[in-house]
Amino acid sequence: MPEIQLGAHTLRSHGVQVARIHMHDWLILFLLIIIDIILNVIEPFHRFVGKGMMEDLMYPLKDNTVPFWAVPIIAILLPFCIILIYYFIRKDVYDFHQATLGLLFSVLLTAVITDAIKDGVGRPRPDFFWRCFPNGQGVFNNVTLNVICTGKKGVIKEGHKSFPSGHTSWSFAGLGFLAWYMSGKIRAFDRRGHVAKLCIVFAPILLAAMVAVSRVDDYWHHWQDVFAGGLIGLVVASFCYLQFFPPPYHVDGWGPHAYFHMLEQSRNGLQTSNTNTSALSLRVTEMEGVQVQSRHDSEEREGGYR
Repeated sequence: MPEIQLGAHTLRSHGVQVARIHMHDWLILFLLIIIDIILNVIEPFHRFVGKGMMEDLMYPLKDNTVPFWAVPIIAILLPFCIILIYYFIRKDVYDFHQATLGLLFSVLLTAVITDAIKDGVGRPRPDFFWRCFPNGQGVFNNVTLNVICTGKKGVIKEGHKSFPSGHTSWSFAGLGFLAWYMSGKIRAFDRRGHVAKLCIVFAPILLAAMVAVSRVDDYWHHWQDVFAGGLIGLVVASFCYLQFFPPPYHVDGWGPHAYFHMLEQSRNGLQTSNTNTSALSLRVTEMEGVQVQSRHDSEEREGGYR
């Protein structure tokens, strides 16, 4: 279907109407935020860590190359800026709203899934030894040989959240959604063989991959953690994108489902209006015909009386 614009659909003209239709979706987003906050507050499962297991958990405790505050910027703000720029170009509130909603659902659903698994698994991070024993002196139970940590409670709590990687899953969720979004907008799969379009599509994936690599380099995660986190983020982003947009290789892959639904309603309304107008005109014509016939019959009867 070619691009059709029935006037501009801006935030000012149609924003409230579109948001009201998806009111329940926004409420669910708010609920996801609350759930994720709870998952970060509760204590994760403290998996047994024996003395012999410490050999693989003695990597140095380092700062994050990608700090926590930078993750929302990479996963949410950066894709949102691209979506906002496209809105200013096209002036389509349907695309802007659906893309924003899909992006937030991608990141928040991924966050809830990731944090729930983190709390349930309780896998120790590669630097767990130095989190547990900041003075370098290991203390273990005499019977079970389980660790008896002497470090700060908050640092130890984070030490039990290795699997899966939250930085990685968030980044792949937001940037994965952006890759889907841009592939539809630039028609990356139009079968014309423009490799430059694929480079644009894979750029966000590469950025997310570099975030994942930094988590291993900083010894905050094992490679399995970042692999699982990236897989979770990409899968959730794919489901969320296809919930609001056709596949990028589809002929209508450039626009959201809501836009084409609006066009269909507009056409149906126009057809209904034309049908009603034709029917009204037919009824008026029939009434005029009846009046003319009645007038003709009256004149004939008067002529007969004379």
